[in-house]
Amino acid sequence: MARTVRFHEIGGPEVLRVEDLDTGEPGPGEARVRVDAIGLNRAEALFRSGRYIQRAENLPARLGNEAAGVIEAVGPGVTGFDVGQPVSVVPSFSYNDYGVYAERAIVPAGALLPRPDAVDAVTGSAVWMPYLTAYGAMVEVGGMRAGDVAVVTAASSSVGLAAVQTANRVGATPVAVTRTRDKRQRLLDEGAAEVIVSDEEDVAGRVLEITGGRGAEFVFDAVAGPGVADLARAVAPDGTVFLWGAQSGQPTPYPGFDLGMPALNLRTFTMLEITRDPQRMRRAAAFITSGLHTGSLRPVVDRLFPLEEIVQAHRHMESNTQFGKIVVTVAH
Repeated sequence: MARTVRFHEIGGPEVLRVEDLDTGEPGPGEARVRVDAIGLNRAEALFRSGRYIQRAENLPARLGNEAAGVIEAVGPGVTGFDVGQPVSVVPSFSYNDYGVYAERAIVPAGALLPRPDAVDAVTGSAVWMPYLTAYGAMVEVGGMRAGDVAVVTAASSSVGLAAVQTANRVGATPVAVTRTRDKRQRLLDEGAAEVIVSDEEDVAGRVLEITGGRGAEFVFDAVAGPGVADLARAVAPDGTVFLWGAQSGQPTPYPGFDLGMPALNLRTFTMLEITRDPQRMRRAAAFITSGLHTGSLRPVVDRLFPLEEIVQAHRHMESNTQFGKIVVTVAH
């Protein structure tokens, strides 16, 4: 039996329960992983509360698609992985199919990446979603290059911090946007070239000031909603606004026609564009792994919670006070 988190009804963090369940054996193309650490993602709170792009098809439902641990068993047809091998589980499957909020979890072998000895379980559970999102949109799809200016909203989130580091790694200039002043210095310490406090400053005006009136080549936005129209004023000609989150929960207008701005690109992005494309995933894994080795990419962990405190961990995630990634640890 393995401690496993499920929810029997849609609702707030309090619906999460830790239950003892039989994990079972992996089927064809699957592996069973002893989970040591779990990376929490905002999508899981949305799924639990019925506000995600996918709905829970059956209750009770599981959660989680990012973790680190050790392979305990492999199913038929699985090659390239061995029992006892440290791995990371990369977010690439639906919560309706698998879930890693557990002491042990069955996952598709295609979602596994070898975890180098130098990468501990906490780091291995905190790295892939943020950096696959940041690298995927900024470099693989966007083509960000040295000398570009990249505006990053919700910059203190795990994805925002990964975006700041990714921009620095390719020689671009990261401009971080945060709502309140209390995170400003920490963002500078983590590599932001400039920090704009959106509750106090005109974001577009500050970006134009920072860029000498040119505007930013890229805006990477996790908020969406009406504020996109204002962000669009800060984009350089032929620049791009990438929407990789929707924290506002409000409809997003297309700003180009309203503002009469020439050559504005507006693009949505999800990490699945990378994880479901073998060639893109190969390049992303190489970029991220080498960045971990050199220290240019350093996952920022906000706080650790034990599995038994999963309700408190979700409450903390919904507080929006965190700086970096929330990780749940599993004792064996």
